[in-house]
Amino acid sequence: MAIKVYLDEILKDRNMTSKELAKLINITEANLSILRSGKAKGIRFNTINKICYYLNCDIGDILKFDGELED
Repeated sequence: MAIKVYLDEILKDRNMTSKELAKLINITEANLSILRSGKAKGIRFNTINKICYYLNCDIGDILKFDGELED
């Protein structure tokens, strides 16, 4: 996988549940779970910006390139 998702780690650091975050950013818990698992094919800029706002972090804290490109 070329992009790793570190949302779980940030949620733990902020003592916030995914249920609380889903409610704040107005998406379903199921869609947030797909993002957290790294199985999402894409994410809207607006959604990632909301996540960063409520978790007080940068996009680079949540999404990181692992240095491996997929074929």
